[in-house]
Amino acid sequence: MNIPLFFNSPWALWLMPLAFLPLVLNRTFTQRYSWVAMLPKDRLSDLIGLMLKVLAVLALLMIILGLASPHSQQQSIERIGVGAQITLVLDRSASMDDPFSGGEVNGKVGETKSVAASRLLTDFLKSRQNDMFGMITFSNSAMYVLPLTENREAILAAVQATAGNALFQTNIGSGITSGAGLFDKVPDSGSRAMILISDGGGRIDIETQQKIRDWLDRLHIGLYWIVLRQPGGLSIFDTSYVPPEDAVLPPQIELNAFFKTLNSPFHAYEADDPKSLAAAIADINRKEKKPIRYHEQIPGYDFSSACFLLAALMIGLLLGVKFLEVRTWD
Repeated sequence: MNIPLFFNSPWALWLMPLAFLPLVLNRTFTQRYSWVAMLPKDRLSDLIGLMLKVLAVLALLMIILGLASPHSQQQSIERIGVGAQITLVLDRSASMDDPFSGGEVNGKVGETKSVAASRLLTDFLKSRQNDMFGMITFSNSAMYVLPLTENREAILAAVQATAGNALFQTNIGSGITSGAGLFDKVPDSGSRAMILISDGGGRIDIETQQKIRDWLDRLHIGLYWIVLRQPGGLSIFDTSYVPPEDAVLPPQIELNAFFKTLNSPFHAYEADDPKSLAAAIADINRKEKKPIRYHEQIPGYDFSSACFLLAALMIGLLLGVKFLEVRTWD
């Protein structure tokens, strides 16, 4: 099997001609003899001498190859596992810095919505082994954070960073379209989902609604919406709510009604406190465990250590032969 080699320090290969010096240089003896023509030819000694020179050449070649840092190419192996391609779309509006309605402990204000979401999403990410994750945050507009990636350290760091101070308003339409865009030009693994976490709704114009509908359908994306409900706020599941005369529906109820018209799978949750938020994330975790195809990156093998080890063995043999050498004749 042919293994293509690559070198981190190819300049060292220019030293390879030096490895053949033992073949052209004659050995210097410590003693000289005036005339040995009467002695018979010792072919065994000549053969051993040639083999020692070849051994010295090979030792030098291994040292030079080791300095060049040879390695094989990184490989991508397709595997079948359980998981999904998931985009996290997180609300970063100022209201996310408010505490949950059920977040008080012993009379003290507990976690804010953003801190609780960050903590629970971190646990969610750590429990998923074969997923690809991407991330978008939004306030006045969408903020690109990470593409769909298998890099667990990167996505964990990005989620934990969302526990900081939030910004201004809620442009939820921009967040959803940007989140859907992360799936574009990425091979479909067989299971795709967008997890939208916000503490309310936002009005989306007709053009953006159509774009969301088309993109989720074309890219085969299921939508999960977790609403972090304000203390005493209106429930999106309140079917008996009637707006005052000449008033429009509240944005969260209007948005929920729009999501229900999507051709893509949709499920909504409400979270009043960290416990109910954890339950919503746990339910998504159970639903999004389907067989998927994913690619595992296998790093290339570094042959430097093997080269230096072979060189050390050859030098050890040469030193052993040197130790056995007869230096004088009595």
